[in-house]
Amino acid sequence: MRLKSGLKNSHCICRPAETICVRPAGFLKMTRYLIKKLNAFALLLFLVSISVFSVLFVLPGDPAQIMLGINATPETLANLRRELGLDQPFWTQYLTWMANLLTGKGSRSLNYDMPVYDLILSCMAVTGPMALMAMIFAVIISLPLGIYAARHQNRPADVTVMFFTQLGLATPEFWLGILLILLLSVNLGWFAAGGFPGWRADFWGSLKALLLPAFALGVIRASILTRLTRSSMLEVLREDYVRTAWAKGLRERTVIYVHALRNALIPVLTIMGLQLGQLLAGAIIIENVYYLPGLGRLVFNAIGQRDLPVVRDVVLFMAVAVVVVNFIVDLTYATVDPRIRLE
Repeated sequence: MRLKSGLKNSHCICRPAETICVRPAGFLKMTRYLIKKLNAFALLLFLVSISVFSVLFVLPGDPAQIMLGINATPETLANLRRELGLDQPFWTQYLTWMANLLTGKGSRSLNYDMPVYDLILSCMAVTGPMALMAMIFAVIISLPLGIYAARHQNRPADVTVMFFTQLGLATPEFWLGILLILLLSVNLGWFAAGGFPGWRADFWGSLKALLLPAFALGVIRASILTRLTRSSMLEVLREDYVRTAWAKGLRERTVIYVHALRNALIPVLTIMGLQLGQLLAGAIIIENVYYLPGLGRLVFNAIGQRDLPVVRDVVLFMAVAVVVVNFIVDLTYATVDPRIRLE
């Protein structure tokens, strides 16, 4: 039995009359790729937190004055500012804020007099499912249409799909939401015009209340994803390995869905990740149209009421959600296309 030597990063398993060497190079490269992304993730979160806190720190207005009213005495205002930590310098307030977040204490709403963390959780029970449903609508609509348009390039079917995607891009979300209310709620009476009964009180009623706003959000995203899927599929279908698959006599379904679609999904996944984060952060208007108690409506009301702890924590939460989603998308790249982690 003879052992091979001079092999780095190898684990050799000896058996009679043979030697099997297992190289963990792929695992090490994936680990380095993951560490690199985690470092960039941590740095980005730090910069986001600094940016959010800095912007709200320099905004005009005094939360203590808003809470106590214009008739409050200077002594009372000074005591409340001291209690809230508003009299501290920038870095002291920032470090206190971050320490509270990391230890789970969090901030406390000035108007609701409850932890902002609890407010975010209650609102995410609305915004989270709505964003997920909107993305499901977008994927279900966009991928088949994009593939279909690519397979029928420059034909009437392709032109029709591109026309409707252009129409979707030109339609504002709130306008589509209002049209859906007028058609399906006011005229046909199939859906409620707004409101949210709550998951515990009425599960199916709550799910139904989110269908229209989720569809309004999803259709706009589907327009973007359809055009991107089409262009990506057309580019991949021109590659040599796809031509080889055609030359081998493989069925069209095998060439499209097995050989071409996987590589065409890379840019689509990029936009999907960005859009999912934007759905969490951009639901302010649609939640006000449908009168939904979600994150968007919470931060909208908090801005009007000058509730800075709520605004600060919710904006940071939305920014972190966008960063986390994109971090997951980066890891998905490495799974879909191993060449990415080798670069």
